[in-house]
Amino acid sequence: MNIEGFLRTPAAALRRTAAGLLGLALLTPATAQVPARFYWKNLEGGSAVPLIFQSLSGNTNPFDPSHQVVQGGYLEGTLAMAGYGHTFSLSGRPAMLAFLVPMGRLNGEITAAGKTVSESAHGYADPLIEFDINLIGPRTQKNIPDAMRYEPGFSLDLIADLAIPIGNYDNTKQLNLGQNRWYGRLGFPIVWEFGSWVPGRRTTLEFLPVAWVFGTNTDFVGQSLKTDPLYQLDAHLTRDFTRHLWGSLDGIWYSGGGSTINGSGGGKKLNNSGIGFTLGYQVNENIALTSGTSRRSTITPPRPCAWTTSWSRWSSAGTRWSKV
Repeated sequence: MNIEGFLRTPAAALRRTAAGLLGLALLTPATAQVPARFYWKNLEGGSAVPLIFQSLSGNTNPFDPSHQVVQGGYLEGTLAMAGYGHTFSLSGRPAMLAFLVPMGRLNGEITAAGKTVSESAHGYADPLIEFDINLIGPRTQKNIPDAMRYEPGFSLDLIADLAIPIGNYDNTKQLNLGQNRWYGRLGFPIVWEFGSWVPGRRTTLEFLPVAWVFGTNTDFVGQSLKTDPLYQLDAHLTRDFTRHLWGSLDGIWYSGGGSTINGSGGGKKLNNSGIGFTLGYQVNENIALTSGTSRRSTITPPRPCAWTTSWSRWSSAGTRWSKV
């Protein structure tokens, strides 16, 4: 479960009017999947400082968005993330610029040739920057009446993320928080509203198709690691249960991302799918509690790639809020 706090500036006047959603959870490669209701909009000029905590496990490095499978391995990661996000208007369209610094601890065991080796890492991971701009949908919310009238209808955004490779990295280990390479993604979030837009009765269908692109790690245990582009699709069906409680049925699929070391290794591509759910509850104007679970499987290569995770979200106003 996540407990989120945030600071907001111009949105403080909203109190019990409308609330858009700002979130930085998508920026972290640990979750890989962007939470539901992430791309709902809020007032222009809103600022927030999120604190996010997560715990993950599986046979891939939770700090690595390429999901490279560690054969014969079992990894556990504990993450804490802090950052800053700001909403603004660009050519009359809602936009957001966000920055996030992941940190934490990673432990794992790798079995090869009948031998088990334990590795661990701690410190800072690669900081991430995201730019988001709405292409289709309601125009920028400049005042309280605009926020009260907000309905996503059919909304389409463009997002661009970039990770800066300055996180903690040890070239003698396979497990690291930093990835020692540039990487990023380009995506088109979609929010599709169904039915009446009344708190307690809101329903949305949301999609996020993205493409991840990775640079080359030229010093992966003294070797060169290359990864093909990875294509990912997130989907969420969300529904209000009450004015404060909502849930989401979540699905994810990704393909590609084959990796080679020194040009060999087969470059096996992933073909993964998963399903999960999320519950969110707005405690008050400043604190939201969210909890979620997902289960994923790897079709190719045959080793399972599964983990559970909790997701985060925060808002910049009161009644209309939250996120996974």
